[in-house]
Amino acid sequence: MMIRFVSLALLCGAACAQSVDPGLLLKPPSDSWPTYHGDYSGQRHTSLTQITPANVHQITLAWAFQTNQTQQIKASPILVNGVIYLTTPDNIWAIDARTARQLWKYTYPMNEGFHIGHRGAAVYRDSVFLTTPDAHLVALNARDGAVKWNIAMVDSKRGYWSTNAPLLIRNHLIVGVSGDFDNLPGVLKSFDPTTGEVQWTFNSTPPAGTPGSISGGATGGQMWITGTYDPELNLLYVGTGNPTPVLNGDARKGDNPWTCSIVAVNPDTGKLAWGFQPSPHDTHDWDAVEVPVLVDASFQGAPRKLLLQTSRNGHFFVLDRTDGKNLLTTTFAAVNWTKGIDAQGRPIPNPDKEPRRDGRLVAPNETGATNYRSPSFDPTTGLLVVSAADGYGLYFFKQDHGAYGWAGADYDVWSRSAIRAIDYQTGKIRWSHEIGEGTGAAGVLTTASGVTFTGDAAGNALALRTTDGTTLWHATLGRMGNSPIAYELDGRQYILMAAGSSLYAWTLPSPPTAADSRN
Repeated sequence: MMIRFVSLALLCGAACAQSVDPGLLLKPPSDSWPTYHGDYSGQRHTSLTQITPANVHQITLAWAFQTNQTQQIKASPILVNGVIYLTTPDNIWAIDARTARQLWKYTYPMNEGFHIGHRGAAVYRDSVFLTTPDAHLVALNARDGAVKWNIAMVDSKRGYWSTNAPLLIRNHLIVGVSGDFDNLPGVLKSFDPTTGEVQWTFNSTPPAGTPGSISGGATGGQMWITGTYDPELNLLYVGTGNPTPVLNGDARKGDNPWTCSIVAVNPDTGKLAWGFQPSPHDTHDWDAVEVPVLVDASFQGAPRKLLLQTSRNGHFFVLDRTDGKNLLTTTFAAVNWTKGIDAQGRPIPNPDKEPRRDGRLVAPNETGATNYRSPSFDPTTGLLVVSAADGYGLYFFKQDHGAYGWAGADYDVWSRSAIRAIDYQTGKIRWSHEIGEGTGAAGVLTTASGVTFTGDAAGNALALRTTDGTTLWHATLGRMGNSPIAYELDGRQYILMAAGSSLYAWTLPSPPTAADSRN
């Protein structure tokens, strides 16, 4: 049974009644965070400057919202018209951005989908969209959470699920799905946000057994992290997941495009414009769904439209996003699986590092040098700040494991994490701030005033100085599992962070004066 709690219309007020124009995503105002990355670029950088390196130690808790769920919050909150939309698997809340008062809650019916986590919602006019663990897409009324429509994106009984935060491009609601326990094609779909009708489907790989398969017999390549978009080129950039069978490379010869790839897709037609493969013939579960960050800047003396990615395989890539040509490839974490870089700028896999019966010690480990947690690009310093990890793992494969799904085994040996700032011009690490043993789970937010917000592996929220990584502030909240966001309401800047099942809003005790900003 659906459970929905709705406040009185008078409590919701004008905020819930206002419609959200999709054009808002082109240049979001400071009082909004209307899409997963904040805007189309994926830079996760705010122009707000009230909170600075000089005063960040003064920030105080404005409010906290408890979901009362066992599921950790992994979603980026969406903020429009003074209302925050927050998700966990099967659940979405609408809360007042000023007070954290719950306006309404919707709970999706119990289902057998994979409840691994959830990334967030999307908004269009007077609708809010939620994906579900059993791969449904639900449209809700933004005023009260009432269901408008509910459709199955793919058949979850085949092994698909969804954690995706949809991306709205004009009248296209674009959603990817997950599923690497079965040999399934990667799926990205566009829906009409008003009716829910399918507009197009893009498959990164063909179905298993397709004659003349371009993927060399591989399936997989799921698209489970929200992509980015260039309005001038009208291209959507999406990272694709690992091939299946995952660790059995012998069952799928060749490079296996377009798994572990960055693909550029026309959002009006779903047609592929170009693809670049950070991990050819992946045998370690190093998907390339990490955020393709879009930057317009000078590179090696010439203005370029760039795409930056810190990939799970330990490499940092700079591409020309007009055509996918590689401009730079370096490493940003421990890597021992390559024989070099090929003429296309792709790492060359060392066959001796593929999983074997007697095991292979490989860096990065299966968790990767980074993962779903979002990086942030600061255009002032030219730094891409990323939650990274140096890790080693043992990979095993024998024929008994078969040619289906995971098809192998892996074990972590050791890992240590750090927040690292990469100079996009050279790929060199400008600074590295250690955050503890194991793997971090928090994404990164940078501000125009020079503060980087993130979290460590020990349960602390952190504010670092963006120029050198020095700690400026910390607060013990519990393990952060999402990426911070920023907004300004009523003249005050807020930073939102989630830890465990709670969302926290931080602000200065009072807005700074002009004299404060000069100090």
